[in-house]
Amino acid sequence: METVEMDKFSDSPIAREIRGSPDKKQRDEANLARLGKRGILKRNFGLMAVLGFSTSILITWEGLFTTFLESLENVWVHIRVGWISSDICHAIRTGIHPEFLGMKKERHVNSEKGTDSGCYITGWLTVVGWQATFATACFLTGTIIQGLIILTQPSYVPQSWHSTLLYWAILFFCLAINVIGGSLLPKFEGLILVLHIVGFFAILIPLTYLSDHATAKEVFASWTNEGGWKTQGLSFFVGLIGAVFAFAGGDAAVHMAEETHDAQRVIPLSLMFSITVNGVLGFAMLIAALFCMGNLQNDIDTPTGYPFIEIFLQATGSIAGTAAMSSIIVVMGICATVGMLATASRQFWAFSRDRGTPGWRFWSRVSKRGNIPLNAVFLTATVATLLGLIPLGSSTAFNDLTSLSTSGLYLSYIICCILLLYRRCTGGILDMADYRNRNNSDMSEDDEQIMNTAGAKLVWGPFHLKAFGRLQSKLQCRQ
Repeated sequence: METVEMDKFSDSPIAREIRGSPDKKQRDEANLARLGKRGILKRNFGLMAVLGFSTSILITWEGLFTTFLESLENVWVHIRVGWISSDICHAIRTGIHPEFLGMKKERHVNSEKGTDSGCYITGWLTVVGWQATFATACFLTGTIIQGLIILTQPSYVPQSWHSTLLYWAILFFCLAINVIGGSLLPKFEGLILVLHIVGFFAILIPLTYLSDHATAKEVFASWTNEGGWKTQGLSFFVGLIGAVFAFAGGDAAVHMAEETHDAQRVIPLSLMFSITVNGVLGFAMLIAALFCMGNLQNDIDTPTGYPFIEIFLQATGSIAGTAAMSSIIVVMGICATVGMLATASRQFWAFSRDRGTPGWRFWSRVSKRGNIPLNAVFLTATVATLLGLIPLGSSTAFNDLTSLSTSGLYLSYIICCILLLYRRCTGGILDMADYRNRNNSDMSEDDEQIMNTAGAKLVWGPFHLKAFGRLQSKLQCRQ
């Protein structure tokens, strides 16, 4: 695949968009042309598929369980609203540029001197964040399976290489789905959305009905510092790592924009829907788990390594019931890693297409058979495979990937939101009506064709918060 730059717009999709009311395909082509690109990937994702994709990667209520130990040892409950603001920011920016994949998006939002280096840094932060997130998700899911083996087979002696083999098994399953079943991926993601919601009730109902309940004072007014930190403040911030990791990945659907029909409208809608669904379900499950956790010390000292397995066991009093409930989280974890591989590989492919990586010509190629960036997919899988060797020496060192993935992704989010806030405060983004009024008075048709291109005026897409937008951007930057 060779990068296609489009410098002349006289007969481009943008010109056709302006001359008449474009259909979805023409609008998608025009949005790509504004970034100087031509569509290469097949647009297989519709609204429901993207909704399932975005929601299943966030899997907030499942993710809270997988990283429960860090938060449980250090803090009781912390509700963070910054992730909502960051996803709103991505939704707004995707309305302006639906093809938010490489570093060109940053250059177009902030075309001033020195932007190239900022785009390069942002691109690599996102690359590191997503590569680490995919590896971490595979590791967490594999060790949950190992925890279930410990639960159901008391004679089993866990070894570090066992978790590595489970890690690789999940990774190769994800690779097979992305490579062999690439065209089936949208349907696969749609089914995950149903399982995400049904599984929530399958765990919430028996957990709250069968377990003993703590008091509100014990849940909201008690602090623990089982990590041995000197102050409660340090304990609090260490405990945030697990909670914040559960909210990471809100931009996943954005990186699939070039494979989505009518991406300018569908992607922002899916982001807001996933925020709503995961926020409500995640908050409800967190409160339920805190009230139903039983003996705290037993939860922390569980031989399975995952407190939620012990919480389920104390609630149901049944190993079979605990295994069944935990299996739902395992299945959702595996499904999430499938989408994470797709996201991480597309993001790396787009960054390579923008010549941001060494050997970019090779990594930016797309297979002719399935229109899949196979080289980027295999690279992502290879990186994760090598990272899987780390637990053989130190599981603690691998746990640092959680911090690495969280730091990389959230730093890239902050940069995006700072640029958007800057444009808001300086009046750098116009409403479509204002832009057209200016066009009728003193702007030529050629000027309108380059709307939302580098060096030209930016125009709001179909989704933005108007008067509340500046407050939202400031809130995200403060987070």
